[in-house]
Amino acid sequence: MHEFELINKYFSKLSSSNKSSLKLNDDVFFDKSKKLVISVDTYVEGVHFLNFQNPNLVIKKIVRSSISDLICKGVKPKYYFISGSGNKKTFTKRNLEMISKSLHQEQKKFSINLCGGDTTFSKKLSFSITSVGFSNKIVFRNKAKLNDDIYVTGDLGDSSIGLKVLQKKIHLNKNLSSYFINKYFHPNLHINITKKLLSIANTSIDISDGLVTDLEKLINNQKLSYELYLNKIPISKNLNRLIDLKIIKKIESVSSGDDYQILFTASPSKSRIISKISRSLRVKISKIGKICVHNQRSQIIDEKNKKITLKNKGYFHRF
Repeated sequence: MHEFELINKYFSKLSSSNKSSLKLNDDVFFDKSKKLVISVDTYVEGVHFLNFQNPNLVIKKIVRSSISDLICKGVKPKYYFISGSGNKKTFTKRNLEMISKSLHQEQKKFSINLCGGDTTFSKKLSFSITSVGFSNKIVFRNKAKLNDDIYVTGDLGDSSIGLKVLQKKIHLNKNLSSYFINKYFHPNLHINITKKLLSIANTSIDISDGLVTDLEKLINNQKLSYELYLNKIPISKNLNRLIDLKIIKKIESVSSGDDYQILFTASPSKSRIISKISRSLRVKISKIGKICVHNQRSQIIDEKNKKITLKNKGYFHRF
């Protein structure tokens, strides 16, 4: 059973009388009358992060991945709560000092404030973060329209390469290794585009589990399909080098997740406005596909106009 089956079978009915829960099928809780937006995320060692050898970097990654849920909804994060479960080996004085320093840096970078949390003893290391923002409007999931263009911010795939380097599945030179590892621990969040999303996007999500997986979640309650163009999906020059050397395939790297870029759809009439926003804010925004009719099968098209069969669409939590 994967996480969505679990939620639908055991928990969805519990939230049916609460519109703000968004049927447990979105990134956040949204109470419009109170202008309150909340997201909750849990991170477990060995699942969401490889190990705790670099606590200063791990904590930055999980803070950014958490507030990304709000940013992709068009909401600036304001507060966060953090809870940690660990022991004397993981919560040493040195580690706690490094965590505190990193949290301070993230607070300054994203203008967020710590408001509380909890700590408990556990043999297994984990963190839970609750992010809070305020807005009378958000960009929902499942609001795509037929013939919408599909957009993504930034570059995809670098983080997945960083993880492979850390796992010693890929061996690169020092400079490339450092580049990709840095991208893994420091996802580039485009917080300056947050409010603009409200006026351009019909629907949105952040890419955490992989481009294809998250796109399918984005429209999972709509009778629509999609068409993605592989050559339009943005990647860095460094990743392109690895693809040219046939170290990795492009479709595999961009489908692996952990990018925390914003995936959204918009009306074709918004194309010029989006280009203007991209230039003025210096945020890379790429048009990568189109929303299609339901009876057309969702597909990814390569540069030779051939359909790609994807073996692994991304990450799923299975129970």
